[in-house]
Amino acid sequence: MALKELSSLEKCLGLKKPNKYSTQGERKVPVLQNNNGPALVGLVTIASHLVHEAKRTELLGNSAEQRAVVQQWLEYRITRLDNCSKEEVKVILKELNQYLEDKVYLAGNSFTLADTLMYYGIHHIIMNLAVQEKEKFLNVTRWFDHIQHYPGVRHHLAPVVVLRNRVYPSGQH
Repeated sequence: MALKELSSLEKCLGLKKPNKYSTQGERKVPVLQNNNGPALVGLVTIASHLVHEAKRTELLGNSAEQRAVVQQWLEYRITRLDNCSKEEVKVILKELNQYLEDKVYLAGNSFTLADTLMYYGIHHIIMNLAVQEKEKFLNVTRWFDHIQHYPGVRHHLAPVVVLRNRVYPSGQH
């Protein structure tokens, strides 16, 4: 899955020459063999490298605080979301829903790498939620729908149907 995410991220960033990736270990950790040095290992490390390569460093945050928040969400994705149990999914959705209560994006008022990688990581969860569950986690559903429609993000993932009349109060769609 991480290899598809990195490929989609390359397209989203407008990188013309696709990189070659491999995986290592039973968790299939992505590896990028870099011509200029040692191999880069790990989804977040490689994704951050691609952002620099594309000269889109604003996606890592424009201020020290925003960069820290982006890193926090990237770490959250790897440590909490990836390979979580079914029981943990509800806790994660509840935390994310509460966090997004007064936010458009994960790191403030601008789209960042955190939004992209969290979207990729949570897609399969949101895809399998019943309509009632999507309504229960309205802030997550709103954020998710916004990110899936962000130009260039979705690539390899199927669109998730969101009933806008329930997610967006009247007058906001």
